[in-house]
Amino acid sequence: MSDRITVSIDGMGGDNAPSMIVSGIGIAAKSNPDVKFLLFGDERRILPLLERYPMAKAVCETRHTTDFVTNDDKPTAALRGAKNSSMRLAINAVADGEATAVVSAGNTGALMAIATIVLKTLPGISRPAIASSFPTQSGDSVMLDLGANVECDANNLVQFAVMGEVYARNELGLKQPSIGILNVGVEGLKGNDSVKEAANILKNSNLPIEFFGFVEGDDIGKGTVDVIVTDGFTGNIALKTAEGTAKMIAFFLKDALTSSILAKIGALLARPAIERFRAYFDPRRYNGAMLLGLTGICVKSHGGTDEVGFAHAIEVGINLVRRNFNELIKQDLGRIMAEEKGTDTGSEKNKK
Repeated sequence: MSDRITVSIDGMGGDNAPSMIVSGIGIAAKSNPDVKFLLFGDERRILPLLERYPMAKAVCETRHTTDFVTNDDKPTAALRGAKNSSMRLAINAVADGEATAVVSAGNTGALMAIATIVLKTLPGISRPAIASSFPTQSGDSVMLDLGANVECDANNLVQFAVMGEVYARNELGLKQPSIGILNVGVEGLKGNDSVKEAANILKNSNLPIEFFGFVEGDDIGKGTVDVIVTDGFTGNIALKTAEGTAKMIAFFLKDALTSSILAKIGALLARPAIERFRAYFDPRRYNGAMLLGLTGICVKSHGGTDEVGFAHAIEVGINLVRRNFNELIKQDLGRIMAEEKGTDTGSEKNKK
């Protein structure tokens, strides 16, 4: 494969596919003229759209298939029976070396299952994790896992911490991100065995990472740490709670600002500040969750996003490729695996 970045796209994934997909590619192409796209989907629907978006047409190669994974398909069913779907073929393109990243707004469970089997995990990673950035009082932060792994042991959490630290350095541009494990309290005695054991491993590690310790739910919005590590069950609930709270605040803010003539005048005067507020919390700005721990770059876009949000998900994938993200994860994981092996050897010598 040439040095030019090629991104494969699941053209039929998402609530508003394929029109949202094609338009999003056009937006991404404007700021990434050197990137090529492989677009998988029904050409009868895609080709007319490409005529409407010449910027996307100029950088796209279409691959026809009428099969696609629906939102209702179970991951196991999609894995077994959707081998010619737009999602599967887009992932295959990365595995075959035709593309350097894949982006899909389709079924999350199916994407995780297919990508894990086709792309496989990196050395030292037992399970991939879903990671994404979101706003806090102190700037953007990263949280993982957001739903891929309902149950996790200590080693899974340690792997998530290493991958999240590398992600924060490269995607958020942080020199030395701080890491915290989400817990029911900050005291060392609180929490289940997995979080306590993971914290102990990270505290005693010689990795060049800044481990803060335990954090609680209110620390997420405060931005106490740059990387929040948790299992997929807790992480998904925390994410959906944050999304629901943001929507509730937006609802009541709009209601208050339109409740009377005086309120509307005040809203008009405060419009620049309101626009800054809206832009900072715009969910499209944070669209694009990375499936960390796979041998290829795989990005999950929100299924209900628009073309601007999908373009941002594409940008996430392109940036991770340019920064050689997976090689950085391999290096850090190699250090911790060597350290753990050395610790085990030392323990055996002490026993003797």
